[in-house]
Amino acid sequence: MVSPVRISIDAMGGDFGPSVVIPGCALARERYPDSEFLFFGDESMIRPVLDAHPALAAVSIIEHTDVAVRMDDKPSQALRHGRRRSSMWLSLEAIKAGRADVTVSAGNTGALMAMSKLCLRMMSGIERPALAAIWPTLRGESIVLDVGATIGSDAEQLVGFSVMGEAMARALFGVNRPKVGLLNIGVEEVKGLEYIRAAGQILREGNIPIDYTGFIEGDDIGKGTVDVVVCEGFTGNIALKTAEGTAKQIAEYLRQGMRRSLLSRIGFLFAKAAFDTLKEKMDPRKSNGGVFLGLNGMVIKSHGGTDAEGYSAAVALGYHLSRNGLMKKIEDGLGHYDRNRDVVTPEQAEVVDS
Repeated sequence: MVSPVRISIDAMGGDFGPSVVIPGCALARERYPDSEFLFFGDESMIRPVLDAHPALAAVSIIEHTDVAVRMDDKPSQALRHGRRRSSMWLSLEAIKAGRADVTVSAGNTGALMAMSKLCLRMMSGIERPALAAIWPTLRGESIVLDVGATIGSDAEQLVGFSVMGEAMARALFGVNRPKVGLLNIGVEEVKGLEYIRAAGQILREGNIPIDYTGFIEGDDIGKGTVDVVVCEGFTGNIALKTAEGTAKQIAEYLRQGMRRSLLSRIGFLFAKAAFDTLKEKMDPRKSNGGVFLGLNGMVIKSHGGTDAEGYSAAVALGYHLSRNGLMKKIEDGLGHYDRNRDVVTPEQAEVVDS
């Protein structure tokens, strides 16, 4: 028999806590019967909701703690009052202790990142973690990283992101040779900031076993030109928020247009199937869940304000990445990269600048 995927849950995380987290896990359990759950949080709040889902309760354990990280806590505050005793920390510690394969939290992003780095530590060869997001495209889905875990990167860090993102694409999409591109202001090799051009040189000339296609531009993200889009966190976060805002803007334009006249309402009825397809494609719940890559453990960050359907998507993401061996794929890729590292020297950087 296949061993179950064990998922530790920060049950107190997010805007709604157990009232959304537990039903979301119940939906995920229905879809993935070989999953088991370990809930951390206030048992008096978790137990009544969990008992309403007997199938989930049968494969779940609750570990009580009355300490929870607040959504407005600064990372330093979260560490001071939540280290080693909050629901967020204990859910991470379950991975470190080998009791869980992946953890999911809808809690404070900054606190989750700080606790994850302190509890799980960074993988060998990775200086900074990256937050990887699933991005709907015209071809299906792509992975974009980093979308805000850290601000600023150097060439080596972008190469590390490329290796980790490529491994995630193989684990999630089942693609043997995912295409990887660096986000830039143009596709020409002479364009862009120095560290981006230096990263491109390493990926082109280094003995790194990934399918690097070169630079891509912002409009290539939605087209699905590549399977993995690599950028530093400041750029990636702006791109993500811009895309989310544009989707809401288009949806509002459509609503206004459909209410404008009786004829437009009648036209909507004829085109309802097409609008339903568009609504499903643009539903942010379908792609809810970001992955902190570069840690000695798998951490999934759910949007704090999502509903049960959205939370179940984050749990499903963790399930699939665990079942398909994401950590082993990253370790193998980083191991190869470390052995064949081709560091860009200052003299080489000058050549890149010319």
